[in-house]
Amino acid sequence: MARAAEAVGLDSLWIGDHLLYRDERGSRGPWEAWSMLAALAAVTSDIALGPLVASTSFHNPAMLAKKAATVDEISGGRLVLGLGAGWNEVEYAAYGFPFDARVSRFEEAFTIIRTLLREGAIDFQGRFYQVRDCELLPRSPRPGGPPLLIGSNGERMLGITLPYVQAWNSWYSSFDNRVEEAPALLASIDEACVAAGRDPADVERTLALKVSLPGAIGARDADGHAPLTGTPDELADAFRGYAALGVAELQLVLDPISVAGIEALAPVLQRLEA
Repeated sequence: MARAAEAVGLDSLWIGDHLLYRDERGSRGPWEAWSMLAALAAVTSDIALGPLVASTSFHNPAMLAKKAATVDEISGGRLVLGLGAGWNEVEYAAYGFPFDARVSRFEEAFTIIRTLLREGAIDFQGRFYQVRDCELLPRSPRPGGPPLLIGSNGERMLGITLPYVQAWNSWYSSFDNRVEEAPALLASIDEACVAAGRDPADVERTLALKVSLPGAIGARDADGHAPLTGTPDELADAFRGYAALGVAELQLVLDPISVAGIEALAPVLQRLEA
């Protein structure tokens, strides 16, 4: 699927960082995100890739910075480091990670991760984490490390991260997967940027969009958000609608998530390129 994504001309490839889901359909889970990112980095050559988004709770933050620098090296500088505080309490309990004070834990972890990637060293003593005379060696192949993306709409999370990140992301549930609902969300991010002392134009907006293609199996139909569907022309027009709002990138949550599903995007991309 990664090679198909690169072949049809997609710009980026994203892996969810989750461990376990449980709901009325039973238990399920994906492969571990950083192992997958390293593997995908090794078998692709041009496409950007990253976690959407990495939970800082699942790793010691200095180790997470180490993983990011390593994948950035394997990929030749193609990693975008998406970060978040996590939300799925089931996997926290199952795997033994603390679920309390998630934003406070994230704030300390974010300080450690961004400092190591940007500056290469840190000495930090916090309430939840401590790293003593820590150095990140070897460094990322890019000066300053990979670009940082925050996956959150929370006021406190945005206040912590917007002074430093290059991009922001939100899942389709936050705008009901509808372009008509996106402007209010994007306006709130503009306001948060200003409050954080950033020019809103300096932070890229990205949105995850739920898309249903021929052969869809309805894997996400129960989540209450209707997927975007249509002909290649209709899908291309819909994507242009988000671009007109200033959205820099759409992460397409495809149904079916398969080689055939990815290849079905080719005529849509051809229309956008034209």
